[in-house]
Amino acid sequence: MGAAAPSPPVPLTGLGQVLDRCAEHRDDGTWIEALARRPEACHFLLDASGEAFVEAGRDVLLRIDPATRERLFADTRASLVGIAHGVPWLLLVIARDERAATLEAMLGARRMSLRAAGLLLGAEEAALFAYAKGLVHWQQETRFCSHCGAPLLLVAAGHRMQCTRSDCARVHFPRTDPAVIMLVEHAGACLLGRQAGWGPGRWSTLAGFVEPGETLEDAVRREVAEESGVQVGAVHYLASQPWPMPRSLMLGFLAQARDRHIQRRDHELEDVRWFTPEEIVHGIAAGSFVPSTRLSVSHLLLAHWLRLRAGLELDALPRPATSPAG
Repeated sequence: MGAAAPSPPVPLTGLGQVLDRCAEHRDDGTWIEALARRPEACHFLLDASGEAFVEAGRDVLLRIDPATRERLFADTRASLVGIAHGVPWLLLVIARDERAATLEAMLGARRMSLRAAGLLLGAEEAALFAYAKGLVHWQQETRFCSHCGAPLLLVAAGHRMQCTRSDCARVHFPRTDPAVIMLVEHAGACLLGRQAGWGPGRWSTLAGFVEPGETLEDAVRREVAEESGVQVGAVHYLASQPWPMPRSLMLGFLAQARDRHIQRRDHELEDVRWFTPEEIVHGIAAGSFVPSTRLSVSHLLLAHWLRLRAGLELDALPRPATSPAG
């Protein structure tokens, strides 16, 4: 199957070659402190739940200059995110809910979830937020050494943990869990599923985590078989996306089914079925088919397949006036 490059770009991936993560400087505390004091340095804020502070009147990250950081956040440890377009970006986490609420009014800000920011912020700022959210979740969840149980100390400008027990001293790194997400096709139709808790008409591509000892292609085949009973042959990579909810990397594939025989072996999904492009077009127009939001790789996979197989643009298809946003 020929797979053209996806368009538009995948949400939450806007950093590309723009960001220098400065990995070689993370252990140099003097260098980090000098970087944070540069006049052009930007500190941005996340609260304890992982929501970002954005400007009250615009969909942009709230930027804290070094003077304001020193005045309001002198005791808050900063994590280095990197340098983009010559601007150093550093992350501050507001641990207490009551302080976060006070800061909103003081700084002229509001808080925004990553799911909302991925559709509202510019590509680079949404990607910075995604990077920061994944890093913060790891920092909050990784408190004790998995080898000896001793407390961990945050080092390397927020990117490593060091065991505090001298006879262990193990180093812990941020964790990312790979997950495959795939659009399966056969003879002009694609295979989609839905979970019981989703709203009416919501359908999405199948997905699941990679297990130990698996290739990505084998993970695609196993997950499809487990969720639908459909047997998959050829598998082709399309695109990837960081998905820090809380720590996944979504790896998107197009896959060819050997036939359309569905035989569900578990009940993780409420339903699985095949859709032709015509059924998708008619369902969207009638409001009975709701694709995943533009934030997800699932949306990109379906859009790519419709473009490739039917010359259709998913986001341009007519929707009813009361259609859910996305």
